[in-house]
Amino acid sequence: MTQQSVRPRSVTHGSFTIERTFDTSPARVFNAFSDAQIKKRWFTGPEEWGPDQHELDFRVGGRETSIGGPPGGPVFKYEAIYQDIVPDERIVTTYDMWNDETLISVSVATFEFKSEGRKTRLVMTEQDAFLDGYDDKGSREEGSRLIMDGLEREIKRQLAAGE
Repeated sequence: MTQQSVRPRSVTHGSFTIERTFDTSPARVFNAFSDAQIKKRWFTGPEEWGPDQHELDFRVGGRETSIGGPPGGPVFKYEAIYQDIVPDERIVTTYDMWNDETLISVSVATFEFKSEGRKTRLVMTEQDAFLDGYDDKGSREEGSRLIMDGLEREIKRQLAAGE
């Protein structure tokens, strides 16, 4: 009789906050989250990965899925559920992250859109539960910062194009 190896189970918690200021209204920044075509342009992995598969059902209870990764793998999958939406003010999601077929984390992400005169301050706060040895909190924050860089490029592109 062979003994099967038992994978040790663990949970490591993390949290972080990212703030960005945009030279536009909360409505424009919020729209970059709520419009499926716009979000697909900026909510993606690194350029060398190529385009992600992306689906968005932006409503309370709606789901968002993004699947992608570097050529040859691994494949990362983001699956979110919209828990709360207050137009132009707040979005709250819960989401799972997968590395191939392995669930690596479960998170809560809150996006607050704060008007500051003619500008918008976006505050993203995330709480994470990293599962079974995947406890690289630094890479999650770094990945989120790269995604926020994509949002910033998209907003600047829209403003330059007069959209």
